[in-house]
Amino acid sequence: MSRKKEEEAKQEELQQELSRVMMPRNNQTFGVLEQRLGGSRNKVRCFDGKTRVCRIPGRLKRKLWVREGDLVLIEPWELSGDGKGDVIFKYKKSQIDYLQRKGLLKQMQEFDEF
Repeated sequence: MSRKKEEEAKQEELQQELSRVMMPRNNQTFGVLEQRLGGSRNKVRCFDGKTRVCRIPGRLKRKLWVREGDLVLIEPWELSGDGKGDVIFKYKKSQIDYLQRKGLLKQMQEFDEF
């Protein structure tokens, strides 16, 4: 492939990525992964001020690979919602930049990871 076609393909991929940015709904919130605990469990510092032990659900276990410092979308559990939750989505760097431009990550300044 020529260099121009490669650049066009990258731009198209970036546009598709940005068009699929998941926004929090209902009680969902953003969070920063602090520590991996093992067994698909992670300690996540959420933007609502709480630290939760979140798991990666079985349907996403093989697809969703996370590291410390990643921005993720959290859905707190109905029961014991203050302490536990599920990791639903992991944001890529371009998606994080998009969310910051839109002003949705104002609390991001508190976190030193980014």
